[in-house]
Amino acid sequence: MLVTIQYLTKEYADESIFEVLDSLIVKWFKQKFKTFAPPQKYSVISIHKKENTLISAPTGSGKTLSAFLSIISELVSLSKQGKLEDKTYCVYISPLRALSRDIEVNLKNPLEEIEKLAGKDLGIRVAVRTGDTTTSERQKMLVKPPHILITTPESLGIVLVAPKFKKLLTDVQWVIIDEVHALAPNKRGVHLSVSLERLQNVSGPFTRIGLSATVAPLEEVAKFLVGFQNGSPRDCKIVDVQLIKEFDLKVLCPVPSIINATQEELHNSLYKLLDDLIQEHKTTLIFTNTRSATERVVHHLKTKYPKKYLENIGAHHSSLSREHRLDLENKLRKGELKVVVCSTSLELGIDIGYIDLVILLGSPKSTARALQRCGRSGHKLHDKIKGRFIVLDRDDLVECAVMLKNAYENKIDNIDIPQNCLDVIVQHIYGLAIENKQHAETALDLIRRSYCYKDLSWEQFESVLKYLAGEYVSLEQRSVYAKIWYDPVTKMLGRRSKIARVIYSTNIGTIPEESYLEVKFGEERIGMLDEGFLERLKKGDIFVLGGKTYRFNFARGMTVQVTPMPHTLPTVPSWFSEMLPLNFDVAIEIQKFRRKLEELFKEKRSKAEIVKFIHEYLYVDENSANSIYEYFREQFLFAEIPNDKKLVVEFYKGFGEKKFIIFHSLYGRRVNDALSRAIAYEISRISRNKNVAIALTDNGFYLTSESQKMQVLRAFQSLKPEHLRELLKRAIDQTEILKRRFRHCAMRSLMILRSYKGHRKSVGRQQMGAQILLSSVKRISDKFPILEEARREVLEDLMDIKRTEKVLSEIKSGKIKIHVIATEIPSPFALNLIARGYLDILKMEDKLEFVRRMHKAILKQIEPYEIAA
Repeated sequence: MLVTIQYLTKEYADESIFEVLDSLIVKWFKQKFKTFAPPQKYSVISIHKKENTLISAPTGSGKTLSAFLSIISELVSLSKQGKLEDKTYCVYISPLRALSRDIEVNLKNPLEEIEKLAGKDLGIRVAVRTGDTTTSERQKMLVKPPHILITTPESLGIVLVAPKFKKLLTDVQWVIIDEVHALAPNKRGVHLSVSLERLQNVSGPFTRIGLSATVAPLEEVAKFLVGFQNGSPRDCKIVDVQLIKEFDLKVLCPVPSIINATQEELHNSLYKLLDDLIQEHKTTLIFTNTRSATERVVHHLKTKYPKKYLENIGAHHSSLSREHRLDLENKLRKGELKVVVCSTSLELGIDIGYIDLVILLGSPKSTARALQRCGRSGHKLHDKIKGRFIVLDRDDLVECAVMLKNAYENKIDNIDIPQNCLDVIVQHIYGLAIENKQHAETALDLIRRSYCYKDLSWEQFESVLKYLAGEYVSLEQRSVYAKIWYDPVTKMLGRRSKIARVIYSTNIGTIPEESYLEVKFGEERIGMLDEGFLERLKKGDIFVLGGKTYRFNFARGMTVQVTPMPHTLPTVPSWFSEMLPLNFDVAIEIQKFRRKLEELFKEKRSKAEIVKFIHEYLYVDENSANSIYEYFREQFLFAEIPNDKKLVVEFYKGFGEKKFIIFHSLYGRRVNDALSRAIAYEISRISRNKNVAIALTDNGFYLTSESQKMQVLRAFQSLKPEHLRELLKRAIDQTEILKRRFRHCAMRSLMILRSYKGHRKSVGRQQMGAQILLSSVKRISDKFPILEEARREVLEDLMDIKRTEKVLSEIKSGKIKIHVIATEIPSPFALNLIARGYLDILKMEDKLEFVRRMHKAILKQIEPYEIAA
């Protein structure tokens, strides 16, 4: 059987689609809409034929109705014939509870309109089952099952072991997975992919329909959606209609010259530009990249323009209460708000009514995310997608300009789908054991039908079985007891405890509980840190809290012990944990652009020629093109322009005894994290220098030390791609990052139960338990499955070891050359990286003054070259 993944290229005429729909649906549709939307023209007939279908299209393009139209038509036909049974025909899975509420409203309204046309009650029931659903509502579903069940990935996992509810799922015909792009790259998606295979065991084959915003690679996302059968992907049709909407995207800078503007000029110009844009539009949605920036923007708009922004402005982010967020979403839908500022919480397709402008304050770090955010504007089919990128530094300007080019040219960056997550399958093996006794190879075959486990080995699977079956007796001393029984001779497995179903239902899920840690100097309380920031710290790192610098000593449970270090530069900036990482594909596109520009400078092209090239290549206005030209010209005359074929290592003298070794490695923070740790580890091994500090951004990283013995190039050249994984395993072994991620994996693998017999374990107690467990499993085996998974998560999901290996391979083969330079002033491309190291201890004005002072020194140095030219 050859056919697997196919793109649908035939656009059906309206009349052809009407022929396959029930007459009542046809009548309703003609009254409601003028014509079918492009996603519907490609997909409705495919779904009617019960073909697995992935629909990738912008928000507001009609893809949700594409999924439901054939299904509602079928249910209406069954109702008219008196054949509609009390069972669930369709399961709709959404990553957000709020989105579930949207669909309930958006489904019930059309059904009511169709019933009005029919002149009778058709009896088609829709119900939501999530963690918020009350016990009484769940009981009602057992008496009168919903024909369309709306749920989340976690709730689906729970109902699969609920005997009474599972009976309603024995003949599911369709499963719709919404926002596939938000699920595929993380462990929620991994969990769901196996749940779908378990559902198929209950119901038999069903049609899978995936709805996604802009995402790539579509073929891999399609395989994720449909899973595998007999080692090959199931058939899937792909509908890709990305360019059906008109774009109006621009990069804007609030000042004529970023590098010469004072902090006051930047601040005032930014908020004047924001106010002007907001006032020109009915409703504006502003995306920042951090929760703190969201609150700051709302505060400054209210303070600067008190008469314009009072009750008509709001903040929306994950740290706010659910009630606050729901209230704000309702106000948006009613058109009561002029502007809403959010971090990432409104990226997904919650119905928030009419938005006519989206502002992206700072780089969204990926083309797909940029399109997803901008796609919240112009929600109706024929509305224009209108977005404005506002940039405040030269690196952001280049980044956003390249993303804008990618958006217009439909170059979507790739997502990574996690593979062989050993913590997630613990929950599914436990669930399968609860369902009934079965052969281990039968369970493995089911799990391998998931795209995420297609390559899972028997050895990996059996290591999880042995842990679950309590083979490691010493873990019982740490209150980790066997969950299943497993006979290695017969290879049969089954549940062990009578309360297994309760333990499973109250502990499954993949989203880790996060908390804040108390920072202390001895017994003196200093303040609080979030866990995302802590996991980036290693012993000796300097960070800022409350405007003062401290050295990180160690963390125990939820307490961090520090030592005050006045007048010391931080090694880890305070914004680090909240920042989104730059996508690798976008980074490479920026590097290619750098190379093209360097070639033009080497050819001694005129300014007019180069600016014209920038203007045409990047779709930017004259001011932006001129700023980019000046930035690159300074770097070219002062040093060298790093690019996709040249990695520049800059030895900068620095201040006092400190020397900075700057790697101009524009690969995104995930690769730079892996690369910098590997080099620092090798330095400590070669020169026995344990005090190497790392600071990194998407554009590169620097290493610094008080010690004169820092054999950086030797350490860098000793790195081999084939040994990188083992080296990084050793490098992260004693770090906070591994301790915290091990806790997350221990929770997912049910080593630590967050809920047991009605009692919930606090995050602090979970972390204390995890640290003790980590020591225990290391003594049992360095290959213990949950320890291996914690390492895999750090290296593959948090960092990007695969692309780091690729970079090292290209260096080894000579495809990427290493160029070493020495500077007494940081080169223009290094200025932002060095300045960010000072950001937390300097006021913003002082930081900008530092950058301007350095910039003047650079201009003075390159002046002779300009005169000669």
